[in-house]
Amino acid sequence: MLKAVIARLRQGHRTIKFPSAPPPSLPDRFRGRPVLDGARCREGCRACADACPTGAISLEGGRRIDLGKCLFCADCVAACPEGALVHAADYRLSASRREDLDVELEKSGPLLASALEKKMKHLFGRSLKLRQVSAGGCNACEADVNVLGTIGWDLGRFGIQMVASPRHADGLLLTGPVTKNMELALRKTWNAIAEPKLLIAVGSCAISGGPYIGHAETDDGINGFAPDLKADLFVPGCPPHPLTILDGLLRLLGRIEGEGWPPKR
Repeated sequence: MLKAVIARLRQGHRTIKFPSAPPPSLPDRFRGRPVLDGARCREGCRACADACPTGAISLEGGRRIDLGKCLFCADCVAACPEGALVHAADYRLSASRREDLDVELEKSGPLLASALEKKMKHLFGRSLKLRQVSAGGCNACEADVNVLGTIGWDLGRFGIQMVASPRHADGLLLTGPVTKNMELALRKTWNAIAEPKLLIAVGSCAISGGPYIGHAETDDGINGFAPDLKADLFVPGCPPHPLTILDGLLRLLGRIEGEGWPPKR
């Protein structure tokens, strides 16, 4: 026992101080949203749109990208003959509305989710219990959600916890494209959560179907499964970085407002 106490004292405090201090430095390989340098883009070139495996890039009526469909795979960046596309280093990518993920390619800057309305914020701002459901995911988004429960991130210090039963939950955190064999389980889980409740879609699969868009055995994410349901938070990525997920959750609860700390580069 004494050895364990000594070892713990030597380790010191390992939990990141974010958001009271700047976020930890992101690795060089981190990929934020694709951003286009319009001055270098060749007129009539469609290389980036043709290379996108999910059709996230649209060039008709303006150069736009749907971050809800984007896999952050860098195929568009590699295909651009002029090198006009790059991945920004901004981790702030969450949105409160699905349409807010459809952005102009030539505009950089963060996506900032809005806080819950006053009554919901009062209910969940200090204590939020979530039931996480992997509806056919590859385990990448699930792994990064789980990372938030480790000592380095300690999601519980914000009053946010993942619970084992939907009857103990205040909301559902969904990952995966919602495969046909998960439809019933997902519906039962959602119905078992008492009102009022929150719905959070994490990852491109949960938002739009990800690389499985249009597949006969998936519902293309939450909107295909239940188009009448309104998600309270969308966190794009394939998978999103734990910092992106944490930033979205804290903005949803009003714990971070405005632009916050600038991204590390």
